[in-house]
Amino acid sequence: MKSSIINSIKSLPPLPKTVLEMQRICNDPDSSIQQLVKTVETDPMIVANLLKAANSPLYSFNRTIINVAQAVSLFGMSMTRSIGLGNSVRKLLNVDMEPYGISSERFAEISSIQAALMQKWYTQIDRVKADKLFLACFLQETGKIIIASDVIQEDMATNFRSDVERAVNIAAVEKSYVEDTTATVTAAIFTHWNFDKEFVEMIEYSDSPEKAPEEVKEFATALNIVKTIIPLNDPLGEHNIAFGLKKAEAAGYDIDKLQSAIDTILATFH
Repeated sequence: MKSSIINSIKSLPPLPKTVLEMQRICNDPDSSIQQLVKTVETDPMIVANLLKAANSPLYSFNRTIINVAQAVSLFGMSMTRSIGLGNSVRKLLNVDMEPYGISSERFAEISSIQAALMQKWYTQIDRVKADKLFLACFLQETGKIIIASDVIQEDMATNFRSDVERAVNIAAVEKSYVEDTTATVTAAIFTHWNFDKEFVEMIEYSDSPEKAPEEVKEFATALNIVKTIIPLNDPLGEHNIAFGLKKAEAAGYDIDKLQSAIDTILATFH
C-alpha cells in the first residue's frame, strides 16, 4: 500500500465514544433497544442523520418518524448502528469527493442507496446475513475518502476525475493512480479501528470475491454485485444493472429477488 495512504490511515482519530458505545450495545446479546435509544439520543448529529434516513423514501415507512425510539424500533439495532456509524465515519474523515466528480452529500446518498438495495435484496435470502451485509455495504466505499484526499495532495484530481467519469471499472482507475483500490483501503481503515476479521475481509475481497476465504466469499460476492449496480459514476445505470444481474446469476443467485429489490429502489426515484 502507498506510504502516504498508510500514514493517513495511521493518523486517523479514534471513533467517537457514542459510536463505540453503539457497537458495544449491538454486540451484547443481553442489551436492549432502550439502551441503544438512550445512547443515540446523546449525539445530536447521529439523531439528525437517523431521522433523515428514517424519513427517506428508500425505506418506505409510510409515516413521518419524529423521534429516535420510533426510528430504532423500525430499523432495528443493527441497521441503526450502521447508519450512525456510517455518518460518523464520513464526518470524522472530512469528506472531499471532488476527484470522484460528486459532492460529499451525493457520496453519502449513494452509500445509502447501496445499503438499501442490499437490505431489500438480502432480507429475501437470509435476515442475519442481511444485517451483516447492510453494515458492510453502508461502509464499503469509505476508502474513497482517503484515496480522494491522496489524489488531491498529489495534484492529480483533474485527470483522476476525468478517468473515473469514463470508467467501467473505478477500482482499476484507483489502482493506476494510488496503487490500491477502495476495497483494500477501506479494509485497512477498519482494521485500524479494530473491527472484526469477518467484516474487514468481506470488504477487502469485494473486488475479487473468487479469491476470498470460503467463510466470507458469499458476503464479498454480494458486496461486489451491489457496487457493480450502483457505482459512483453511474448509479443504477441500465448497463450496470444488467452487468450486476449477470454477475448474480453466475454466482447462483435467484435473480428475480435481486431484480425485485432493484425495481423497488428505482421506484423511489421516479
